[in-house]
Amino acid sequence: MEAIKAYPKYTFKYGVNDYHTGDVKSQHETRDGDVVKGQYSVIEPDGSIRTVDYTADKHNGFNAVVHKTAPVKHDEPEQQLHY
Repeated sequence: MEAIKAYPKYTFKYGVNDYHTGDVKSQHETRDGDVVKGQYSVIEPDGSIRTVDYTADKHNGFNAVVHKTAPVKHDEPEQQLHY
């Protein structure tokens, strides 16, 4: 007797936004049958953001494209020098 297999289908989301500790990241993923698509992002120690878009299926395997944005620089206020 063969077991009946359920059709795999789901949507998943996860995120953390703790600016106090610097733990800021997110992920989302969907699956429809044998096709998985998703994205995750994380703030690197240098302040840049790494974002990875990925797909996976039985014909193409796992593929990921990595994007990295430059760190956000905050301008320091100008200091007035008094002589």
